[in-house]
Amino acid sequence: MMTDPIADMLTRIRNAVRVERAIVEVPASKVKRGVADVLKREGYIWDWKEVEAEPAAKLQIELKYGPNGERLIRHIRRVSTPGRRVYSRSVRLRPILGGLGISILSTSSGVVSDREARQRKLGGEVLCELW
Repeated sequence: MMTDPIADMLTRIRNAVRVERAIVEVPASKVKRGVADVLKREGYIWDWKEVEAEPAAKLQIELKYGPNGERLIRHIRRVSTPGRRVYSRSVRLRPILGGLGISILSTSSGVVSDREARQRKLGGEVLCELW
């Protein structure tokens, strides 16, 4: 039994980027769709789609690399865990690496990046950071 599905998704992405895979598959859920959507909006992946499979649906995430094959996702780290939830208000959210990275938050209005949360003055659970 998996106790932290978000950490599993991030680990699958991290491992796929290390071996320079084009596509990674993760089991689908509403929060994972939100995380994939934020990654697409922020330009870290090309696209994602949901594929029906047995026993459950999967997300196919198309990873993005630079023109010379350089990785756009260098580090990806889970912040909030099932044993230690980390919450932040919008005024306490600081840019990651001076704005070069992002934090992904789960808010009352869905899953958003730290930039969107500051603009919309939303706080929530900090899911992960990446740069």
